[in-house]
Amino acid sequence: MKRGLYVGRFQPFHNGHKAVIDGLAQEVDELIIGIGSADISHDIRHPFTAGERVLMITRALNGLEIPVYVIPLEDVKRNALWVAHVKSMVPPFDTVYTSNPLVIQLFKEAGIPVLSPPMYLRESLSGTAVRNKMYQGEAWEEYLPAEVVSVIKEIHGIERMQQITKSD
Repeated sequence: MKRGLYVGRFQPFHNGHKAVIDGLAQEVDELIIGIGSADISHDIRHPFTAGERVLMITRALNGLEIPVYVIPLEDVKRNALWVAHVKSMVPPFDTVYTSNPLVIQLFKEAGIPVLSPPMYLRESLSGTAVRNKMYQGEAWEEYLPAEVVSVIKEIHGIERMQQITKSD
């Protein structure tokens, strides 16, 4: 049995993430999704809480044909310890899947195989691009799975995002 770990911040979980996971579901028997920066929320780069991101991901992946474990991972301010922290928080895994250069480096230094899956429509489907559309009041729904759009509306996420960008 092959179990993979896919690490990301998922701020928010978008169609690019979904496309990567659909591809990974063809390669692994089980998938662990590590939600990075789980301890940060309510700021411009991290508007959603770990719990909200768990809800987004689990709803969006409800029909996936392999078991998925969604686990929040708090940041550790010492990168040399981060891989050990991740390993202590998630089930055992065979391979890490990420495109984040720092995450790639840290897992490679720990002797753990890392693969960088191809990104899907990266120019328009980055968390930054999607968040910018949300902040600017532009159309954003088409870039997210319908289940994620529903969660963002349920938690009044756009109102939060617009509020945290204001200054006093």
